[in-house]
Amino acid sequence: QVQLVESGGGLVQPGGSLRLSCAASGRTFSNYAMGWFRQAPGKEREFVASISRSGDSTYYADSVKGRFTISGGNAKNTVYLEMNSLKPEDTAVYYCAADVFVVREARTIDYWGQGTQVTVSS
Repeated sequence: QVQLVESGGGLVQPGGSLRLSCAASGRTFSNYAMGWFRQAPGKEREFVASISRSGDSTYYADSVKGRFTISGGNAKNTVYLEMNSLKPEDTAVYYCAADVFVVREARTIDYWGQGTQVTVSS
């Protein structure tokens, strides 16, 4: 089984930044696409960002494009989500995800992390 552990969440002011990390077990990143989802209370889990197995391609939700950056994966044992210019609307539990194919839809994900809380508030 693939194990994913998120960290780096917390409370931040609007306009601030956070860096989320997802540590994966063993040689996971050489075999899986990686990505991030988020879920606010009472809402469905939504896609945020992903990186291909090769690390050559990234994809972002329109709501975070230009503000968030996904990196890592490939030969690295950790995938990151750099979050800048944070807005209250970004408040959610953020989940790391791994999939043997692609990370795009929550219902098809093979492995999930436990989640880390991000709260953006003044």
